[in-house]
Amino acid sequence: MTHFEQSTLLQGLPDQFFARLTATVRDHISKGHDVINLGQGNPDLPTPAFIVEALQEAATEPRFHQYSPFSGHHFLKEAVATFYKREYDVTLDPETEVAVLFGAKTGLVEISQCLLNPGDVALLPDPGYPDYASGIALAQARTALFPLLAKNDFLPDYSSFSQADVDQAKLLFLNYPNNPTAGVATHQFFEETVRFASANRICVVHDLAYGAIGFDGIKPPSFLQAEGAKETGVEMYTLSKTYNMAGWRVGFAVGNASVIKAINLLQDHLYVSLFGGIQQAAATALLSDQQEAKELATRYEKRRNVFIAGLKRIGLKVDAPKGSFFVWMPVPTGFTSESFAHYLLNEAHLVVAPGNGFGQYGEGYVRIGLLAEEERLEEAIKRLEKLDFHKG
Repeated sequence: MTHFEQSTLLQGLPDQFFARLTATVRDHISKGHDVINLGQGNPDLPTPAFIVEALQEAATEPRFHQYSPFSGHHFLKEAVATFYKREYDVTLDPETEVAVLFGAKTGLVEISQCLLNPGDVALLPDPGYPDYASGIALAQARTALFPLLAKNDFLPDYSSFSQADVDQAKLLFLNYPNNPTAGVATHQFFEETVRFASANRICVVHDLAYGAIGFDGIKPPSFLQAEGAKETGVEMYTLSKTYNMAGWRVGFAVGNASVIKAINLLQDHLYVSLFGGIQQAAATALLSDQQEAKELATRYEKRRNVFIAGLKRIGLKVDAPKGSFFVWMPVPTGFTSESFAHYLLNEAHLVVAPGNGFGQYGEGYVRIGLLAEEERLEEAIKRLEKLDFHKG
């Protein structure tokens, strides 16, 4: 069979970290091991029944069997605007300030192609979600990394940024509650971000994937709640985590009208929007009383409490996350991120994500997903307790 060479654009893409992790897990399971997989960010619970029922009903509607409007149905964009007004007291114009996405990941990759030219700079968090870099590579642009450090509560210190990078930057990627560090932003931080971005004519891209998951009475804020935020950027939201709809691939971008227009323009050339039945179910989720979403966050908080208490009981130092469904755990003395992850997989059949997969400053940590029932988390603690962290 003839082998056709991939384009240089594809060859320049970064390694797909999560694809490698998934392959490793599959290989271990195929060998017959009882694997507890806490290494990925894939919600383990089903989509609430009322959302599934909304799709089932919508699937019978002939109007949804035709092509959807290229930029999405107006009723979904109206639902997004209602959701933002109710949850964050942010007013959005459904037609000019909302873009429907095939999941937030798509938007987070697309936005670099919308706004960056070859050689332009995007400011990226380190550690951070690896796919931000994929879009930048597809745009043939450059990344400038900034560290997220524990001493700063995993928030960037804008005063430490290289002025040369800032002068060339067009995009700034942020993500709070944060993947992988579980750091949570404050209103004050977002106000500071608006001032920084405005002064330097940088577009902010805030990834609010875990916006519904806050603990200890904390409701994670939206970037758009900061005064002037809509002038300086956009926020991307996914239904994957809020409503356990990861496989449905539906999300949206909201904020600056010129950026929303650019996203819609690119998507006009790539897609014919989402199946209308999924859009109807998504609108149903957004317009609901959010009770299921609140119960889900409470469930994650209970899991967090069980797991953190167990880790501390067996002598592991770790801070309880304030948001997201991740634990960002320092590795014990004598291990690197990868060696500890391999050790746990081989000795305890426990999967965690090595922190260095998220960037240089992720070294020394592993990311643990609270994506298993409490009994399995307790079983994970038992397995950890049997190991010797001072050898191996």
